[in-house]
Amino acid sequence: MSEKFTIRVYGILEFENKILVSDEYHKGLMITKFPGGGLQFGEGTVEALIREFMEETGVEVDVRNHLYTTDFFQPSAFDPNVQVVSIYYQVQTNDPGKLVTSSQVFDFNKITDGEQSLRWVRLSELNESDLTFPIDKKVAGLIAGPDQK
Repeated sequence: MSEKFTIRVYGILEFENKILVSDEYHKGLMITKFPGGGLQFGEGTVEALIREFMEETGVEVDVRNHLYTTDFFQPSAFDPNVQVVSIYYQVQTNDPGKLVTSSQVFDFNKITDGEQSLRWVRLSELNESDLTFPIDKKVAGLIAGPDQK
């Protein structure tokens, strides 16, 4: 059996003490995650994050600091034979007002694969349980601090 890996890159965008999250419908699952996605062959992680963030949010970001890289084994939720390695960066944008967001969770017009809705979560209210995937949960705990887990 050959080892398979997927590398994911995500941006943590904070604005006015809120963190941007993405509610999505993907392969039959309602998920909440940080904006970002998969590294394509030939891309660096920063380049991939800039592309993914633009695709998902419509805004350009500046990638600032590396925040976290997966340090535990995590199989993919969609294929247990694939190991996920996720890299998180703090990002910022000059255009936060350009983001189309909702205050409602899973604010979709219809439930079809690929539907997405962005929303802000107050940093003081961010909990690991707000996110779907184990690696995102760990990052939420790091961002929110020990009192918010």
